[in-house]
Parts: sequence; C-alpha cells; structure tokens
Amino acid sequence: MLVPILSPQQLGLLIRATRRTQKLRMDDTAGTAGVGHVFVREVERGKPTVQLGRVMRLLAELGIELKAEVADAVMPEFQRLESVGVKPPIPRRSARAVSPQGDGGA
Repeated sequence: MLVPILSPQQLGLLIRATRRTQKLRMDDTAGTAGVGHVFVREVERGKPTVQLGRVMRLLAELGIELKAEVADAVMPEFQRLESVGVKPPIPRRSARAVSPQGDGGA
C-alpha cells in the first residue's frame, strides 16, 4: 500500500508501526541498522532535523521502500543525472583550522 508521507511525524509513525508489527525492539532495530537507539527514538517521534542517510539505513532495515511521485517530464533528466553521477560534496573547512602562517606571523 502506498502511504503519502507529508511530514517527519508521519514518517516516524510509519517507522514505529512497521517496527512494532515486526515485533522488533527499538535497540535491536537500531543495532542492525547501524544507528543508535536514541536516533531511532528521535525519528519515530518525528524530529525534523535527523540525518537523511541514517534514516535511509533505518528504512532499509525495516523493509520500507521510499518512493517519490514526480512528473513524467522530470524522468529523462533524472535518468541522465543518474548515468553521469554526482560530484561528491566539497568538505567544509573547519572554523578552527590553523592558517598556513601559524599565529599570524612574527
């Protein structure tokens, strides 16, 4: 059954319902998904600022397949982008990074 997910809270409820239906404990699910039990609790409660990659691992562990409904016109560009791949994100420089000059010169 397709369930529209319009908020983090709805996704959290779906994850909780799936886990409970499978009779899985939160800490067991967290362990096999490679995330912490606090993270699972936050997702199930609908915290809007959780890390998407970790949510995807949790969904995969529970057998939930995330789908997006898009206009047919989008598909050719999406397929083109998939074939060429994406550039990896550029690492952000730490605000604490030391300048090459050290302490500002002497």
